[in-house]
Amino acid sequence: MFKGINVVSVCVPDLDEARLFYGTTLGLGRPIYDLPEAGWIEFSTGGAGNISITRAEPGWKPDFATTIVLNVDDCHAAAAELKRRGRPVRGSAGFPRFRHVCQLL
Repeated sequence: MFKGINVVSVCVPDLDEARLFYGTTLGLGRPIYDLPEAGWIEFSTGGAGNISITRAEPGWKPDFATTIVLNVDDCHAAAAELKRRGRPVRGSAGFPRFRHVCQLL
C-alpha cells in the first residue's frame, strides 16, 4: 500500500527565518516550492522524501514531538560545519552496532 515518505511537514512561526535555516544553514538550497502567500515552502532532501515548512496558526506553540533525521556521510564533520555556520549542536552520541547522532539545539 505505502511506498515511502513523500513529505514531512513542520510548522514554524516565521517562513523567512525557516527558508534561511533550511536552505542555507542546513544546505538544502532553494525550495522546490516557495509559496509564502499559501504559508508553504518545501525543500528537497536529495533523497526519498521532502521537508515541507508551513506557517503556524496564530497562538501556535512549538513542541519537540516532531523530529527530522537527515542522513550525512560523517556526523562529526556535519556537526563541525553547522557550528561554523553559527548553529549550536549538541555533541554526538554513538550507539553500539548503530550510527552516530548529532542534535541541533
